[in-house]
Amino acid sequence: MVNSNIEATWAYHNATKHSYWSVRNQPHFLDWENQPLPFKIYSTLESIPLPNPMDPLEMAAGVAISGLNIQPEGDCIPDLTTLARILYFSAGITRRRTYPGGEIYFRAAACTGALYEIELYLVCGNLPDLEAGVYHFGVHDFALRQLRRGDYRGVLVKASGDEPAISHSPAILICTGTYWRNAWKYRARTYRHFFWDNGTILANLLSISTSLQVPARIVLGFVDEEVNRLLDLDTRREVALSLVPLGRVAEPPPAVQGEILPLHLETVPLSRREVDYPSMRKMHEASMLTSPEEVRMWRSGTFQVSTPEPTGRLFPLPPYREEELPADPIHKVILRRGSSRQFAWKSISLIQLSILLSLATRGIPADFLEPFGTQLNDLYLIVHAVEDLPSGAYFFHRDKKALELLKEGDFRQQAGYLGLEQELPADASVDVFFLADLHRILERFGNRGYRAVQLEAGILGGKLYLTAYAQRLGATGLTFYDDEVVEFFSPHAAGKSTIFLVALGVGVKPRP
Repeated sequence: MVNSNIEATWAYHNATKHSYWSVRNQPHFLDWENQPLPFKIYSTLESIPLPNPMDPLEMAAGVAISGLNIQPEGDCIPDLTTLARILYFSAGITRRRTYPGGEIYFRAAACTGALYEIELYLVCGNLPDLEAGVYHFGVHDFALRQLRRGDYRGVLVKASGDEPAISHSPAILICTGTYWRNAWKYRARTYRHFFWDNGTILANLLSISTSLQVPARIVLGFVDEEVNRLLDLDTRREVALSLVPLGRVAEPPPAVQGEILPLHLETVPLSRREVDYPSMRKMHEASMLTSPEEVRMWRSGTFQVSTPEPTGRLFPLPPYREEELPADPIHKVILRRGSSRQFAWKSISLIQLSILLSLATRGIPADFLEPFGTQLNDLYLIVHAVEDLPSGAYFFHRDKKALELLKEGDFRQQAGYLGLEQELPADASVDVFFLADLHRILERFGNRGYRAVQLEAGILGGKLYLTAYAQRLGATGLTFYDDEVVEFFSPHAAGKSTIFLVALGVGVKPRP
């Protein structure tokens, strides 16, 4: 099986590392006249306008972000208004800003470079106000477009190896990644960004679905070819990344009879020309699953979390009262969320940090994180300005709800360097680095474990984003010098790999 040949992951991961020398020896200049279109637009399909998603939600953001699994009694079938709200607050356009050269669109979830390479599709049976079919979500005009008519959920049931959440879902969202839209700026490193950016969308989606009391689960185990064929994707340009079943019904869908034929639908070109980065496609192909039996085998078993006992000084995170949790409803938090472009050198409270870490890491409902609460990424922190906490480098012991001091000192300059020599991680109150033992993850999941660990980091980062803005703080996701981060946190982090970085603090211009 190709997925078990983990040398493919190491080849890609090592080739796309950032270092002091790599960013200087491989300069890249943006061709603004060839910038990709930020939307996938089907030029020949009629639109189905979605209902107004702006009805207020009552659940407080702190409860929604924690994302505890919803197990309803009986059926839970989302209608079109519910789907509209999930789509809008996950990936919709929340703000527009005009400038002399055109218009900038800001969306519900953070995205690397604001390039928005993740597309969303819907596969559903007959819903109260939407007929069964395969649909594309048009972000640009907030509408659905039907690609196939009829109930094709059976294709996803088979492709997922009879994953129960898929088998008993009335509607399944499929997230895809479009290579060129992000590679225009980030080149081959885009494959990492696929899952960071898919993850921030899923963090929003899980929060909104919790608020709406709609069960949602992330499914990473599926036969890639069958899902790509159902959506009629040109896999040289766009590939399926994750499935998200929504709701619950008792009866599984009927099997789909016959061959899934190509559609040959026209779409507007992204730009005049596209540059191919073959290493991304090689990485994706190496992590594909090829049969339902392989999917079931991939999903079986668990990932054994192994955290060494602390040897440094422990700082317990203080418990917080319910009234200290963010009270604004989650939709308001998403609407004011941004990506901080400047932090003030100000402190946040230890309670605020405790809430950030607690809400982000309570667990993610996903087929690769069983039992619920399993986590692939370890969180390391550089604390600059947190009240009642010495400045220094820390490891977060999630099970103990405590931070272990690895080394004490002012590391603002080092944090700025580790974050690709940017000011943001130096100016923040705290930087959260996601590191993981890729050796153990690949041993358990094969090459597809690389998708899993990157996606989890994106979801955790997205939850940190939401929790920060819920507390009227700021956040931004950043890239980094891979090996230098590991070296900085060693010997504790020796043998691990850097996955993601989120800077948190007080924004210079906090949103109202």
